[in-house]
Amino acid sequence: MPQSPELLRRLLRAKDRMDGASHEDWPIRRLAQVSAVSEAHFARSFKDAFGAPPHRYLLTRRIERAVALLRDTDLSITEVAFQTGWKSLGTFGRVFHDITGESPGNLRARERSAPHGREHVPECMVRAAHRPDLKIAVSEKRRAKAVEKI
Repeated sequence: MPQSPELLRRLLRAKDRMDGASHEDWPIRRLAQVSAVSEAHFARSFKDAFGAPPHRYLLTRRIERAVALLRDTDLSITEVAFQTGWKSLGTFGRVFHDITGESPGNLRARERSAPHGREHVPECMVRAAHRPDLKIAVSEKRRAKAVEKI
């Protein structure tokens, strides 16, 4: 069933807040308040509207930002982790690897060693091309890899 334009505007308000401050904590309660809907309705409606639950969407944004910082700055990996909202370097590294398939250090080394020619490509296109694929939960990816090894 299609969602009402009013509900979509409310959901976009919450999505925009997450995009603007992905380093902050965004529990469902806070997002629902921003959208002025109940928590359960928000969680269901967000997934229907944007194709991913709010937490998974937030992880995608955090990892995108971390990739950009690793590629474009000289910040340490620890600084990148904390600037993108992670409270634990270990969790950041594990989730980063689960989503991108490589460690933050390996990604930085690879990105810096390869000539890109990105100066002719709009940043929004570069980000879209490198957007992490989070169609399934990170824990589901880990389980699938464990089963493959057996």
